[in-house]
Amino acid sequence: MIDSVETFRKKRAEAVDFIRSVTSHKPEVMIILGTGLGKLAEQMDVETDISYDKIPHFPVSTVESHSGRLLFGTLGGKKVVAMQGRFHYYENYSMQQIAFPVRVAHALGARMLMVSNAAGGMNPLYRRGDIMCITDHINMLGDNPLVGPNDDELGVRFPDMSEPYSNSLIKLAEDVALENNIKMHQGVYVAVTGPNLETRAEYRFLRTIGADVVGMSTIPEVIAATHMGMKVLGISAVTDECFPDSLQPVVMSEILEAADIAEPKLTKVISGVLERL
Repeated sequence: MIDSVETFRKKRAEAVDFIRSVTSHKPEVMIILGTGLGKLAEQMDVETDISYDKIPHFPVSTVESHSGRLLFGTLGGKKVVAMQGRFHYYENYSMQQIAFPVRVAHALGARMLMVSNAAGGMNPLYRRGDIMCITDHINMLGDNPLVGPNDDELGVRFPDMSEPYSNSLIKLAEDVALENNIKMHQGVYVAVTGPNLETRAEYRFLRTIGADVVGMSTIPEVIAATHMGMKVLGISAVTDECFPDSLQPVVMSEILEAADIAEPKLTKVISGVLERL
């Protein structure tokens, strides 16, 4: 069931009012921390910590390693709000629900989104533990958070997607990575529904259509942010190597282990970009 514009505005207002009753923090930037990447929060100077289940109309994280907390504080000298854990389509949440936190963050003042995720590497040059700056994406989730009535206060009915990931932020991220001797690829992220990992044939297909990494998240939040005119930076942590001719079974513990390898690089890049804004 897709909410009407009036119902959506009421839900957003109730969430915003609750958050403002808890903290006066006005974030400039929203950060979404993906699977195994919640440790970035340890680098934040956290002022307020709110569990998702306390916020009206917020979904609740059900995935292992997703803490389910909204953190308000500073990072890299900027006021940020960080989602320590996100929501996925395979958890049976609607696209509206997945995008809801971004809509709320925008209402609180955030005009930039930094999003991370764990992804399978299909580009043969990528290795487990690498990071990739997202330059573009392919939506194969079969749905879109903009389906339904458009709220003209948020954005236009047909938003342009020629630059969903800000070229200027990508350049900043590249500069930070080079200065810190961090190997960071640039490439295309494709999102599928999951929760199963892909077959050999599916990896071949996704690689053929131009994707470098594959995941199960990120794109709904990026579409919602772009719709509202927010600048976006996206970074993937390569947690497994998805090469069809040498494919090996993978388990969640190995994915989390690879995320731990990538996390310090991702943290350094995101913190460095924030410092340079």
